[in-house]
Amino acid sequence: MLHMSGKIAAAACALVVGCGSIGAAAAASIGGPLNLADEGMFFVNGKAVTSKHPGVSPAGPVRPGTVTVNQMYVHYRVPASRTSAIPIVLVHGGGLTGMSYETTPDGREGWATYLVRKGHAVYVVDTPGRGRSGFNSTAINEAKAEGSVSGLPASVLMVTAELAWPLFRFGPSHGTAYPDTQFPVEAFPRFASQGVPFAEAMLEGGGMGTAPQALAALLDDIGPAIVVVHSLAGPFADALIGLRPALVKAVVNIEGAQSVVPTDAQIAAYRGVPVLELFGDHLDAPVFTGQPRYEARKAVVERINRLEAGRASLVRLPDVGIKGNSHMMMQDKNNLEVADFILRWIADKVR
Repeated sequence: MLHMSGKIAAAACALVVGCGSIGAAAAASIGGPLNLADEGMFFVNGKAVTSKHPGVSPAGPVRPGTVTVNQMYVHYRVPASRTSAIPIVLVHGGGLTGMSYETTPDGREGWATYLVRKGHAVYVVDTPGRGRSGFNSTAINEAKAEGSVSGLPASVLMVTAELAWPLFRFGPSHGTAYPDTQFPVEAFPRFASQGVPFAEAMLEGGGMGTAPQALAALLDDIGPAIVVVHSLAGPFADALIGLRPALVKAVVNIEGAQSVVPTDAQIAAYRGVPVLELFGDHLDAPVFTGQPRYEARKAVVERINRLEAGRASLVRLPDVGIKGNSHMMMQDKNNLEVADFILRWIADKVR
């Protein structure tokens, strides 16, 4: 199975993947044919549990039985010509799925294929509870059957358009863009369609209790990798490196949340591992995706660099001449410029 790219050689022949039937001009803008040795999808980390309330089928109520939870969906692409033996794992942020890294809302190439085009095998995930990874609906069915909501989570958040616009720093308020924003605000409705509920709330342990373990299972499968995390997935990297320090070759943390402060053991696991903490523009906006997160991750960088072999960097894109980027820099109009910055950092830091 070629998804075990850390252990098995790539296929001898390449697949040539086109860009669909969206027209020549659009196809050219997406990047043209993509030469692959392999492409596929699989799941990791599934756990069989008994559900007392699996629901009602068209034939009537379903008896208690076994369901699978905590699984993580993975879509991988392996280029025909690899320039690096180290794959890249792309982990989405809150209220989103791996689509964050696919084609942008306005129809341009995303990082998922661009990084493949640059010679890396790339693995895009939907973390447990999101998108194609599914969630456990037992508590919902139980509440309906027994007339009690005590087993339901306190909330299953859905990010509204009015919240997303300032939260992702497209502009100061819903419908008003920053004059220099790189986000394609004209395509905001398509971006909004990418939003999904935080259904990991239906899983035992929520996101922090499931995603790091699922990512560890993925690295057990594919071998050492560069891990790119975004936003709410920021703490997943801290937990993951504590679980699999030998399998994390580098971390790129894009505007990572700091909902969980890394332990001393997790910080120690970063010893010798290159870390890039990357932030966009307009950090002074009064939302917690800006300056508060920057200061929190700055504290993590300082802790890592107190280690004898600490190798963490904190970068604001406008400080290196890349301006106007939002919280969704992987979808901004200059997203490939940002990707090239990350690729240069990888080439310089990762061995």
